Amino acid sequence: MLRRLSLVLLTATLALPAMARDISLTETITVRSVNSAVLAADGQLAAYTQVTPRTPYKDDDGGSYQALYTVLGDTKVPFITGKESFSQVSFHGQTLYFLAKRGDDKHTSLYRMATTGGEAQKVVSHVNNIYSYSISADGRYVAFRAQTKADENKSKLAKKGFRAEIYEEQHVFTHAWLVDTQADTVEPVQVTDNQQVLSVAFRPGSEQLLVRTAPTALVDDNYMSSQYQLIDYAGKPVSTFASEGKLGKAEFSPDGRYLAVIAAADYNDPASGRLYVYDTSKNNERKDVLPDYQGHVQDIAWRKNDELIWLGHRGTQSEVQALTMQWFESRTLLEPGKLIAVDIEAAPGQNDILIRAHSAEHPTELFRLSNQQLQRVTDSNPWLADITLPRQETITYKARDGLELEGIVVYPTDYKKGTKYPLIMVVHGGPEAHYSDGWLDRYGSPVKYAAQQGFALFFPNYRGSTGRGVEFSKLGQNDYAGKEFDDLVDGKNHLVEMGLVDAKKVGITGGSYGGFASAWGATAQTEHFAASVMFVGISDNISKFGTTDIAKEMHAVHARSYPWEKWQWYLERSPIYHAEKARTPILIMHGKEDTRVHPSQSMELYRYLKTHGKVPVRLVLYPGEGHGNRRVAAQLDYSMRLMRWMQHFLVDGGKEAPAHELPHADNL
Repeated sequence: MLRRLSLVLLTATLALPAMARDISLTETITVRSVNSAVLAADGQLAAYTQVTPRTPYKDDDGGSYQALYTVLGDTKVPFITGKESFSQVSFHGQTLYFLAKRGDDKHTSLYRMATTGGEAQKVVSHVNNIYSYSISADGRYVAFRAQTKADENKSKLAKKGFRAEIYEEQHVFTHAWLVDTQADTVEPVQVTDNQQVLSVAFRPGSEQLLVRTAPTALVDDNYMSSQYQLIDYAGKPVSTFASEGKLGKAEFSPDGRYLAVIAAADYNDPASGRLYVYDTSKNNERKDVLPDYQGHVQDIAWRKNDELIWLGHRGTQSEVQALTMQWFESRTLLEPGKLIAVDIEAAPGQNDILIRAHSAEHPTELFRLSNQQLQRVTDSNPWLADITLPRQETITYKARDGLELEGIVVYPTDYKKGTKYPLIMVVHGGPEAHYSDGWLDRYGSPVKYAAQQGFALFFPNYRGSTGRGVEFSKLGQNDYAGKEFDDLVDGKNHLVEMGLVDAKKVGITGGSYGGFASAWGATAQTEHFAASVMFVGISDNISKFGTTDIAKEMHAVHARSYPWEKWQWYLERSPIYHAEKARTPILIMHGKEDTRVHPSQSMELYRYLKTHGKVPVRLVLYPGEGHGNRRVAAQLDYSMRLMRWMQHFLVDGGKEAPAHELPHADNL
């Protein structure tokens, strides 16, 4: 009897689900994710790449590792695993192509390997790195982007001390090159000159290349002055596709007649989110095929000569639809609310669609959409099933002028109705960006970790955000730190009125334009925030214009004016102007090699606040990092400092800055 009872109890114990547990900051920043996917011509065989971040304290500093898998039905086959790095995977027939720097390679080269397995073979190498490539339909030609051979005299002179840099004048263009793989000598031929080539692709059914070009190699011209054009194999211009402002992805229909382009509505549109189709049979006539779409188109893929699949982000959700060329009518394939789709892949003449997508429960994974049935293909982090997940939802609220706004709320893990919690408000950058109601865990917003510590989190899509059409995305123009940042305070007040948030325990953080908001919240709006963490943010809008690499874009789609047109206005819309008011403890962090928002922006605010001496302030610089931390150690360090600052001032009641040391050495 006792033996039988023991067996019953043991069986019951084994049947119990595993106890949910907390997530660590290290786990937050080292989750794996699927970062690309391609579909073979048969519509069944797929390939995807999975990113594995380095292990903090164990691996040397560097970028993430990648693995390549193929998948057919339920069968996954690993092709490249281990500590590898490669990019731009594509199919051509039964062959996989990719870019990598392997073995004795001095530069990134193009490789291929059969889908049946075997060793990778080098297809094309060059005197410099290959940035991207395209393969002709018959497989004979390869087009790629690369720079010419570096000038050896420069390196010789540099050794002698001649290292002068002429700012913004030493253009090193990236050109388009063409290789005939059937020629006696496989020698790349340069087909463009005196312009920056930003993309290259073959036009189906003709010996022509589609290239996106800009007049200089400056990032500002990439953003604001690029153009799509057709050239022949000799580099001679064939035709152009008229557009203005920002440009996104472009893709020809399988027969080469239509060119679909994601572009801006006009020169002052903050983002490329409109969908246009050019008809080459009608002298490249352009049609706005989604004229009233109150969202932003993110990706496109042709499934037939007359059917274009498009992915849109609308509000905090995403959707996938199919558009016919005959009537320019769309039908829904994946409704909003299912997942947050990132991009899509389709094969001409095939039904299935690959979708990379994430949700509040998991980072980006691979899904297959077949006959409107969604199937999950990958599970990169099975351990997440054991993690306690906080409640996450989209809310709407009204700004003080009546404008309806959206935001995403994450509740504390042990949320109890009627209890007021400390809040961390996470403000997105851009401002031409938006938050989707999916996987929000980042090193700058460790959602689940913070929720476990008893914090509520709020991700506001303030006016000027994308995802709600062109008109909404322009509402913040010519109003730096105006109504757009009042929207943040109104969102905070809404959460207080809901009974969720303690009004005296609200922190604000964000990067870039979100860093600007964090600095503004700590100075001009200091009465609303009890702690701030500013990352790669703006403190002086006058000097920002003079030190950024996107001055043209700033004027066209943000400021809509120049500093010399209203010096005082620009000064008053700068956090340093309000530094004397600051009573909000602020932690300032910045990549030391940032060219978008120069580190001097953080140094200025730090110096002003330090000199006034009325509030705790600390400046942390990250050597080797730019406009955002890319390496895992710098990301973990940032997360630890962020959470310690918020805990110290919002929960522990700290008055002075916490110690600057972190327990890194304890983990070595």
